[in-house]
Parts: sequence; C-alpha cells; structure tokens
Amino acid sequence: MDLSIVIPLYNEEESLPELAAWIDRVCNAAQIEYEIIFVDDGSTDASWEVINKLVSSNHTIRGIKFRRNYGKSAALNTGFRETKGDVIITMDADLQDSPEEIPELYEMVKEQGFDLVSGWKKRRHDPLGKTLPSKFFNRTTRAISGIKLHDFNCGLKAYRSKVIKNIEVYGEMHRYIPVIAKWAGFKKIGEKVVEHQKRKYGVSKFGMERLIKGYLDLLSITFISKFGKRPMHLFGTLGTMLFFIGFVIGIYLTVAKYFYEVYKMTERPLFYFGLLAMIIGSQLFVTGFLAEMISRNSPDRNAYQVEQKIGF
Repeated sequence: MDLSIVIPLYNEEESLPELAAWIDRVCNAAQIEYEIIFVDDGSTDASWEVINKLVSSNHTIRGIKFRRNYGKSAALNTGFRETKGDVIITMDADLQDSPEEIPELYEMVKEQGFDLVSGWKKRRHDPLGKTLPSKFFNRTTRAISGIKLHDFNCGLKAYRSKVIKNIEVYGEMHRYIPVIAKWAGFKKIGEKVVEHQKRKYGVSKFGMERLIKGYLDLLSITFISKFGKRPMHLFGTLGTMLFFIGFVIGIYLTVAKYFYEVYKMTERPLFYFGLLAMIIGSQLFVTGFLAEMISRNSPDRNAYQVEQKIGF
C-alpha cells in the first residue's frame, strides 16, 4: 500500500465525514492507494458512531476506539502499529490541516528520500494564547535538539514507514517525534510550509497544562536518548564524583584534626558537607545500578485498553 493516514481524534463528530470525503477526493485524484486509520481517544460524543458509518461506506477506512481518553501520543502510537503503507501521514481531525498537502508530503518522502517531513503552519489562525506559547516552545526545542524546524507542534507530518515502526511515542511526546526520530538514527528531516485552516467545528483541546507536560517530556526525551540504555553512565559518574569529593574532605579534616587543629571535626560545617556528599554519592551510584537492571527488563509501557476495532 502507498499511504496510511493516521488521524487521532477526541470529540470531532461534525468534522469526520467532511474530512474523510476530502482525503478520498485528493488521494484518488493523485492516484495514491491509501488507508485512513481513525483513532478515537475515548470521545464522549458520537464520533465512534460516525466512524462506524464511514467504515461501512468506504473500505479504505479503519477505526480504533479507546475505552477511555489516553491522549494524542497514545492514539498515534496505537495507530502506527496498524499501518500498512510505505508512507505514513498524520493529521488532526478538526479540518485545520488541509488534505490538499497530502500528495506533496507523500512525494517528499517517497521520491525525495526524506525520513520525516514536518508541516510548518507559517500563517496560523489561532488565538495569541495558543501561538505565543507555541513559538517559545519551538525555540526551546530547536536549541536543545539542534533540529532546525519552525513548528514541532504541527500535527501534519509525513514519515517513512521504518521511522514510525522503530520509535515509541507516549506521554505528550507526539510533538517531539522529529527529536525521537533523529536520536533513533533517522537524519534526513525536512519541512514544508502548509496551509492552516480556521477551526470549522467544535473547540480547541489546547490548554496550558499541555505546555507544562510538553517541557517535562522534552527533559525526559533528552535524558532517555542519552542515558536510557546506559543510566549507570549518568548516575554512576555523578555518584562517584560526589563520593570522591566527600572522601577528600574527610581525609583533609582527619589530617587537620591530628596535626594542626585542636577542636573537634564535628564542629566544622565542612565535615557535614563532606558526609552529605559521600551519602548522596553512594545513593546515586546505587540508583544507577538499579536503573541498569530495570532498563534491561522493562515491560512495554504502551499498553492501552482498546475497546473496539473495525475495518481491519
């Protein structure tokens, strides 16, 4: 199959029929063999009923329904597992991502050899409460990751199949997929300016808590990518350094006590600093050792309760 389109959604019943028809029209005109995978992230409206109707009328559409709301990353990760296309495109279900971009995104991956192409909503139709935090977030992510993308948040992205089959997405890490892909060894990452539509139905699911969680996940990705397979390199190094500093302080105080000074070691603040350094150093070293054991036997963190699947 040429293309799989993964669309996570939460309470988007009004936009789904229009979106499915638009994708069908664009892909048929471009002669692209495709499938659509709608992942209902525990919607409380009639989104799942709408998906059922779409599946019955179009054999290219599949549906996955979560038993409860897990978040966009969970929906994407589950949808990725079911894809069969050589190229995978993700887009939002609210009609703000235009399906007209699909042929060019597909061509950039399939013909131009990109591993990942991220959309850039250069002109956005969102309130300042959403655009300003996004700009700050993108600037920070560029600085930390070294990836020169303008819009990490854009839901419209295209991937080579082997990229999404070799990465894991959880928490709020869907916005960091380019970072995860780069640290997994996929270096050819591109960007395309895409048209951003005004929201036609429903309300935005964006909130300030997503920004906070996003930064915490950025720290997690940075740590995991560098030390996830070798936590002892971080904790062991820090622990050894602290213990060594504390040990040197202890030697100095012992020598000073017996050769130069007459008052007790325990009367000096430096004694307690050295003791604390040795204790924390030992704890960090043991933490690194335990983390090594856990990392070698960690279970799959992406186990979500799927209530139903249709069309597969």
